[in-house]
Amino acid sequence: MSYLKLKLYRVLHWEYWPMQFIYYPIFPVWLYFAMRARSFFFFSVSNPRIKNGGMAMESKKDIYDMMPLEHYPTTAYLKSNSSISTIKDCIDKSGFTYPLIAKPDIGLKALGVEKIENLGQLNLYSQKIEQDFLIQELITYPKEIGLFYVRKPNEKKGRITGIVAKEFLTVTGDGTTPIVDLIKQNPRAHFQLASLKKKYGSYLGKVLEKDEEFILVPFGSHTRGAKFIDDSHEINEQMETIIDTICLQLPDLHYGRLDIRLTSYEDLSLGKNFSIIEINGAGSEPTHIYDPKHSIFFAWSEIIKHWNFLFQISVMNHKKGHRYLSYKNGIKMLKDNSLLEKRLKSI
Repeated sequence: MSYLKLKLYRVLHWEYWPMQFIYYPIFPVWLYFAMRARSFFFFSVSNPRIKNGGMAMESKKDIYDMMPLEHYPTTAYLKSNSSISTIKDCIDKSGFTYPLIAKPDIGLKALGVEKIENLGQLNLYSQKIEQDFLIQELITYPKEIGLFYVRKPNEKKGRITGIVAKEFLTVTGDGTTPIVDLIKQNPRAHFQLASLKKKYGSYLGKVLEKDEEFILVPFGSHTRGAKFIDDSHEINEQMETIIDTICLQLPDLHYGRLDIRLTSYEDLSLGKNFSIIEINGAGSEPTHIYDPKHSIFFAWSEIIKHWNFLFQISVMNHKKGHRYLSYKNGIKMLKDNSLLEKRLKSI
C-alpha cells in the first residue's frame, strides 16, 4: 500500500487518529467534572490503593500483589540491569518455562512488552529496558479480551460496562509472497512495519506456506496492531458475578479494565479456564469503542459516560477522606509519564 493510501486510510478511520484529535473535542467535559470536584486530578482517588488511581506511573507488581494468586499468571519481579545469574536464579526458583512474557513494571500501551524465547533474549531485554521489570508465565488460552468494571463505593455489587475482544496482528501465507509484502497488503499491519522490521529483521523476507498463519504481535494491544471488536453483548449475570467476586477481593478497586486470556465466554461465566493478565485503573479506556464499526460519536459518548463514573466514584472516595493528588504532583505525574512513553518507544 502506497504512502498516500496509508495516509488517507488513517484519516478516514478515526481509530488511528492521534489521541489529541479524539480527546480534545470533549476536553471541556473533563473540565466540567474537574470544576465540580474542585480538582483537575480528581481521578487519583478512584482506586485509593493504586498509585494515582491507576491513571499513570503505577506499579504492575503492586497491583498483582493485591490479586488472588489463582487468577493471574505466575509473575516475578526483577530489578533493572539484573545480572544473568540473578535472572537464571529467578527463572529456576519460580519454575518458569520458555517462552514467557517480559514487561516493564511501570509501563503503558503495551510498550516494552515482549515474548521471550530463551535466557539469552531475557538477558538482552534486561539490559535494554533500563528499569525494573516483570517476567510472567505465557498464558496460551486462545482468546484475549478487555473487560471494563465499575463499582461505586456505596455499592455492594459492581457491573461490567463493556467487553472488547482482541484479534492479534497476523498474516496468512500464500506460498509465494514474503511476509514483508503480506504486511504491506494490510493497513493495520503496514502501520506497524517499522517496529516489525526492528523486531524480526531479515525474517520478514521468509515466504510462508499457503494458509500458514504467523502472529506478528502476540499481544492484544491496539497500539501494536490488534483489531478490537465490541463484544459487550456477551455480558451476562453469571459473568458479572464471577468478575465482581474477584474484584471485591482487591482492596478499594472501583474503576478499571481487566485484560483477560480465556478459552470462551461460556467458561468465563462458569469461573474456569481464564487468567487475568493485567488490571488497569483510572487511565483505562473503554476500548470497545475502537471497534471499526463504531463512529467517533459513539466513542465520545462512551468516554464521557465512563468519565462520569470516574467522577462519581472519585468524589465519593474524597468524601470518605481520600485526598486528591495535588496540582504540583499531578503535573509531575504527567511529565514523568510522557518521558516514560518516549523512552519505551525508543527501545
